[in-house]
Amino acid sequence: MSKIKESKGDKTFSIINYVFSVVVLVIILYPLYLIVISSISDPNLVNSGQVTFWPKNLTIAGYELVFENPDIWLGYKNTIIYTVLNVILALLVIIPAGYALSRKDFYGRNVVMFGIVFTMFFSGGIIPTYLVVKGLGMLDTIWAVFVPSAVSVFNLIVTRTFFSTSIPDELLDSAKIDGASDVKFLLKIVIPLSFPIIAVMALFNAVSEWNSFFPALIYLQDHALYPLQLIIRSILLNTELESFDEGMDPGELRDLEKAAELIKFAVIMIASIPMLILYPFLQRYFVKGVMIGSIKG
Repeated sequence: MSKIKESKGDKTFSIINYVFSVVVLVIILYPLYLIVISSISDPNLVNSGQVTFWPKNLTIAGYELVFENPDIWLGYKNTIIYTVLNVILALLVIIPAGYALSRKDFYGRNVVMFGIVFTMFFSGGIIPTYLVVKGLGMLDTIWAVFVPSAVSVFNLIVTRTFFSTSIPDELLDSAKIDGASDVKFLLKIVIPLSFPIIAVMALFNAVSEWNSFFPALIYLQDHALYPLQLIIRSILLNTELESFDEGMDPGELRDLEKAAELIKFAVIMIASIPMLILYPFLQRYFVKGVMIGSIKG
């Protein structure tokens, strides 16, 4: 088969696209790269702007100081627990709800969908939500961290769109002819065919919960329940406050300020590494999440 010859305009357009893509890639990756090299460089050189492309005066003191803190490991454990529970709860709610709202024989589905979408634009706010969490007895418990945020309206809309465009009505008719109930059709046919949307929803909720700290900041007082992001916030605030201790001599103060700068970059990397490791393996699901429902056929 002969290869289609590109015109001069097509070649120019391709070159411009490649150049633009490279520029965007550099803009996106450079801040992350700068954090990496800054976390293993002399903070004095970092603050003076001498660390730009390569690390200088290599040191891992920042990582040593962070990992010597047992709260980091406690935060990791709590965040993993919250993330897993959030993903499980989200899938148990979003998948059945999205399928039900996609069914054309669901009487009043448009009214229900309108009520759900309405909350996406007009929410009760922090204080009413806090009162609801308090009224349910979830304050200062692990449930307050992930239950209120487990279901996202956006994720529900994406899931409903997937079922509407990917599960044909004829499949349901065939299953009913064979005697399958709605529940059996969902469990035996719909869910096995819906792995892409299940993976996308699991990934979206996992990333969101891993990076979340605001619910824990509002609802938790027990330090033993703090997620990783809140532990990191506490570490950064403590180092900043301690650096202004008037009882220290100048030498100790400089050493503490230097350690604080190292810790800031080290904790950013520690919090980001798990998601950075997972992303290359799950990247294709992000693409599917963007494309779900965009093409019907």
